[in-house]
Amino acid sequence: MQSSVSEIRRRLLFLLLRAFVIVLFLLFLIFVVTVSYFVTSSSAVSPFNAVGALDEYYLAEGSWEGVESVFASTDDLAVGTILLDKEGRILLDQRPDTASGVGSSYVFQQDDVVFNLIVQGELVGYLVTPRDSIARRFGFARAIVFPIGIVSFILALFLVVVAALLMRRFVNPLADVIFAAREVSSGKLNTRIPMEGPQDLQSLSESFNEMASSLERSDRERRDMLADIAHELRTPLSVIRGRLEGIVDGIYSENGPQVSMALEQTYLMQRLVDDLRLLTLVETRQLAFDKRDVDIVRVINSVIDMFSAEAQEKNISLSFSEKSGNLNAVLDPQRFEQVLSNLVGNAIRYVPEGGKVWITANETKDGIQVAVNDNGKGIPAEDLPYIFDRFWRKEKSRSRATGGTGLGLAIAKQLIEAQGGTIEAWNVPEGGLQVVVELKK
Repeated sequence: MQSSVSEIRRRLLFLLLRAFVIVLFLLFLIFVVTVSYFVTSSSAVSPFNAVGALDEYYLAEGSWEGVESVFASTDDLAVGTILLDKEGRILLDQRPDTASGVGSSYVFQQDDVVFNLIVQGELVGYLVTPRDSIARRFGFARAIVFPIGIVSFILALFLVVVAALLMRRFVNPLADVIFAAREVSSGKLNTRIPMEGPQDLQSLSESFNEMASSLERSDRERRDMLADIAHELRTPLSVIRGRLEGIVDGIYSENGPQVSMALEQTYLMQRLVDDLRLLTLVETRQLAFDKRDVDIVRVINSVIDMFSAEAQEKNISLSFSEKSGNLNAVLDPQRFEQVLSNLVGNAIRYVPEGGKVWITANETKDGIQVAVNDNGKGIPAEDLPYIFDRFWRKEKSRSRATGGTGLGLAIAKQLIEAQGGTIEAWNVPEGGLQVVVELKK
């Protein structure tokens, strides 16, 4: 079951807030542990380090004379420690705010922590550390950490609130994208999302909308193409079926004109299927091109020779009226001739009797421009963007009766673009249509 966009927003916001709080908590915990360790570490280990230092001193000197140097040079000896000889007399007194008791006997207290100083198996003295010195250290640490912790906690709450407000700027657009993606995946290709948030998220929203539009357009074209194919095949199939049924019923003879008509319809179906296959191959970039250095003038002259008889029959002037520059390009000559044949054939087919069709070819800064022009009625301006679509026909008159399948211009466009060129069409001011092919050298 798909979630609503508000549920997605809440889930993302909660996820980000939870991650943010966890990071803050870990940072606070690391801070407390680090401060506590550095504040309390010396008092926790100093008695043991001091015992070792004192044992080494006695072993080296043989007595406690001059032991003050050990206390002066060793930071590990905590304030409040007392050094006694083996009889319990005070040799060195580190207690603050007390009169020096050096030379007097020390009275052990209940809370004292006493370390025996043993050298080579012989007791040579005692090191006394008041038990409350460590507690005082921890109390000092708490006195530092507690207020810092309170301030850090307040700042953390403030940062969470501010972060929540800021994250909504990112969470809402991201939630819209997730929701829209789910809608598109379920087949709702008309789903769009508003462009909100930072520039990167706006770019993401724009790209998503373009993707959704492309998917919707492709889906529409697919459905239209299937409908067009069904429409194109219905008529010839109906004709073939009717003629064959007539032959079976004895209405038509088995070798009469009705058989020829059925055969013509099979040719039309074959041409339609071949065009569809070619269009599919070139659209999916599976069509192999035999590219070579081609003389464009030779190809144009070949196309003019091919259509000269048809043009004369309709009293149409067909010429190659203009050419300039180096008109050689690297392309597939057969496919380029197929494109030109389609453009010239269309022009002759739809130009009225006594009209004019002419071709121009000129070198440009970026390549070669070949134009097929006619002085017919042209194309309505609102139809110009669609003339290269599958099965498009001018005013529905480009019909089966004229021998076209409605795929010629779509194939021409794909063949030219697959070889790195472009093809466009527009009406000329004097009347008629101009189709321009731009080729790269």
